[in-house]
Amino acid sequence: MPQYRYQSRSASGRMQNGVMTAQDAATAASMLRSQNHHVLQLSPALASKSEVSSMLKKLNYSSGPTQKDILDFTTQLAVMIRAGISIRNALDGIADQMQNQNFKKTLIQIKVDIEAGKQFSEAISRHPRLFGPLYVNMVRASEMSGSFARMLDRIAAYLAQEIETRRMVVGASIYPGVIATMAIGVTMFLLTFVLPKFATVFKGKEAALPGPTKFLMALSNFTVEYWWVMLVVALAGVIGFLAFIRTELGGFWWDKFKLTAPLMKRMFRALYISRSLHTMGELLNAGVPMLDTLSITADVSGNRLYHRMWRAVHSSVKQGRKIQTTLGRSNLLPKSVVQMISAGEESGKLGEVLDEISTYYNKLLRDAIKSVTSMIEPLMIVLMGSIVGFIAMAIILPIFKMSSLVSGG
Repeated sequence: MPQYRYQSRSASGRMQNGVMTAQDAATAASMLRSQNHHVLQLSPALASKSEVSSMLKKLNYSSGPTQKDILDFTTQLAVMIRAGISIRNALDGIADQMQNQNFKKTLIQIKVDIEAGKQFSEAISRHPRLFGPLYVNMVRASEMSGSFARMLDRIAAYLAQEIETRRMVVGASIYPGVIATMAIGVTMFLLTFVLPKFATVFKGKEAALPGPTKFLMALSNFTVEYWWVMLVVALAGVIGFLAFIRTELGGFWWDKFKLTAPLMKRMFRALYISRSLHTMGELLNAGVPMLDTLSITADVSGNRLYHRMWRAVHSSVKQGRKIQTTLGRSNLLPKSVVQMISAGEESGKLGEVLDEISTYYNKLLRDAIKSVTSMIEPLMIVLMGSIVGFIAMAIILPIFKMSSLVSGG
């Protein structure tokens, strides 16, 4: 039951403070009045530090498992299977030490399904939000070939690389965002706090002010008077943009923009090519059928244009054509990559060729991220310097002008 902190005055006039447990606030007040107390203040009691800690811990543990949790689970399961532990005992042991309660329930359910006679691949396929088609199909292929532990190692390596790739891309995206936020913050501070102080100095001399100063003063006045309008417009713009790119048309435009943006296109192209070919290579080497491989590759590519390309390849292969027939008509893969895929397809070593190409493009992605970061840093510094310099110039110019008029007079 909830607790309420109260302050009351007894019939004798004595003040009393305390905490009491009641079904609701009305019940708590009624209980105090029944004791001949006049209620002065009644409010819900704040949770203690231990209760807050317990609540936070519960919230953290009940949140959904991350990709890192899936990686840790896969790695542990591979080690235990290789040590000769049965999959049921392995799942039982991992679930016992699992802190994330949602993931623990999932593992227990998987164990129950296996005890009911289901294959591991079938059991995990019932949880598609945690175990995607790539994971399920690679496990299913290993169950047929008898290389379960080795396949789990391959899946763990794949997940580790995907986590590292995502970390690098997010890191490269955060840096310019932080710098841009600082630039906007500094500009708003100057416009709302610094420039208004100079407005009194220039009052009555507006006609003699140079153009940059007039523009800046007008912008400062607008910002001070209508800052809330700018805030609403900015929030509406962000929300509208996020809503737009979630639509099919907006998402297609955004994915295309990422492949054509001057600074970012090299990084994003390397990301999508590396992810697609790495996924395709892993699935083929695991023994997953070609059509299933192409379908999964399209789903995990992460870009609508690449998704459409791989779906076209899937339809082409389904009709009996070769992979390079469709890839050769697309400009999303370099011609050299298409030629290597064609050579691998002809020699029957497509999986090995794809592994080599994806490794090369993963290295290219790292280099592209470093290049983007090194190029954005000086650009942002120049941008911030230009903004601050323009504001300083607009303030100093009229001061110099008035000084020259005074000295000339």
